[in-house]
Amino acid sequence: MRELAYWQGVQEALREEMMRDPYVFLMGEDIGVYGGAFGATRGLLAEFGPERVRCTPISEATIVGAGIGAALTGMRPVVEIMFMDFVTLAMDQIANHAAKFRYMYGEQARVPLVIRTPAGGGRSYGATHSQSLEAWFLHVPGLKVIAPATPADVKGLLKSAIRDDNPVLCVEHKRLYATSGPVPDGDVTVPIGQAVIRREGEDLTLAAYSYYVGIALQAAEALVRHGINAEVVDLRTLAPLDTETVLDSVRKTGRLICIEEGARTGGVGAEVAARVAEGAYEYLDAPIRRIAAPDIPIPFSPVLEEAALPKLDDIVQTALDLLQR
Repeated sequence: MRELAYWQGVQEALREEMMRDPYVFLMGEDIGVYGGAFGATRGLLAEFGPERVRCTPISEATIVGAGIGAALTGMRPVVEIMFMDFVTLAMDQIANHAAKFRYMYGEQARVPLVIRTPAGGGRSYGATHSQSLEAWFLHVPGLKVIAPATPADVKGLLKSAIRDDNPVLCVEHKRLYATSGPVPDGDVTVPIGQAVIRREGEDLTLAAYSYYVGIALQAAEALVRHGINAEVVDLRTLAPLDTETVLDSVRKTGRLICIEEGARTGGVGAEVAARVAEGAYEYLDAPIRRIAAPDIPIPFSPVLEEAALPKLDDIVQTALDLLQR
């Protein structure tokens, strides 16, 4: 077990899979000499050469489209979209091609494509570089979506994604890259589709993913001072969503708060809430609550951005309100 930064977890997964499988290669903007916008691919060009670390023009449709073509012909491409906002330029390739070809052509076609993309705000990058759009992709059958919160999980889930014969979208929050945590030695994978309990509790369930798992854990510690013992569920995978782990937690605690950074309407939390309402309604002692960003563009101003994004205090106050009902 070693202490690694989140970006190092990404880098180790890519390096180990490229060493293990010669068909794995990388494509994206500035991923070579520059090492990627957030440094996750630094050093890989010198190690593997330009045939396997391919810098591309600024054309997201081309990057993803070429990745799909490579995957269909037996390669295992890992493509990077520099900001998640830019997946808008490759939606046809992702939703209509990558996610559908295996269904349309059966055993004739596999699409082992991984799309890595940094998401989220907190860096004052403005409305077109700060979005969390992962909820869009829950509505695309045939596509898997992972959103790791820790260095160990980003490494393990990314390795599983690269080995998967289906397209996988890996959402990496910008504010996680510099965080650090323990990472197991060796070839350790994390299964796609399996949530994990980060903190045991019996009074309240906090369901979160990516950056907000850490905030949920902070909120749980703050709630201890009020005599509240909160359970924290890290979803880790958004598609397929591990509904049973969430249901089991809610059946124990009777209360649920869904936490995310994306816009509130139609968000991940809305889907989690709907599944709990369908599967564990009789166990609920209070209404399900959602904490998310308001339905506005993410502001550039640091002060306004801070006001727009969900905060620790939002979680704590919502929990206190639920427990007082």
